[in-house]
Amino acid sequence: MPPPIDTIRFNETPEGVELGLQVAGPVPRALALLLDTLIRAALVLALTPLLALSGFGLGLMLLGFFLLEWFYPVFFEVRTGATPGKSAFGLRVVHDDGTPVGLAASMIRNLLRVVDFLPALYGAGLVSTLVDRDFRRLGDLAAGTLVVYAQGQERQRAIPEALPQPLPPGLGSETQRAILSFAERGQRLSLARRVELAEILTAVSGENGELAVARVSGWANWLARGPGVRSP
Repeated sequence: MPPPIDTIRFNETPEGVELGLQVAGPVPRALALLLDTLIRAALVLALTPLLALSGFGLGLMLLGFFLLEWFYPVFFEVRTGATPGKSAFGLRVVHDDGTPVGLAASMIRNLLRVVDFLPALYGAGLVSTLVDRDFRRLGDLAAGTLVVYAQGQERQRAIPEALPQPLPPGLGSETQRAILSFAERGQRLSLARRVELAEILTAVSGENGELAVARVSGWANWLARGPGVRSP
């Protein structure tokens, strides 16, 4: 079977419906974290007038800082599935089965940010997201959570028209999904990247270069004619 070429994770619901979740990589997650950090910094700055109240004001400010640091993400994740930073980039936190994140899981993933931060600047968390297939940091692994693109954020995608070509025998359902996904998103990739991914899929038939891209487009159009992804 060809190696994975997509960031979609499929989960089957108890009703037998297959749910596709597109996991978010390190870059959008880092940008969302940066925006949340700026928002929290602005809120802390707004608390500085409390210092005029002497020791009592300092205590209130420290309490506010503590709540913003540890419960700001938990509050938004449990309430809406995403902090303001994640929402701005179309991301949300879910359990790894696709269900909305709960209080316990959100608490675990956020309390373990202190571990992900080690040795500095989220070094451990970055390494974890780079080596894990679903880009999970250590807190996500412990809590059983994923950061995914919110449903409905993606634009409608269409498969470019091409002469339908039957699939070679032996391609499983996961590979068929990859073919359809490649055809739907390929126009947003550079030609070199399209060729690279298409050659992975055409390893069974031997096409290379733009011929591989054309072959995969033909397979995708053949698949799209039917009622769904065909079984092997």
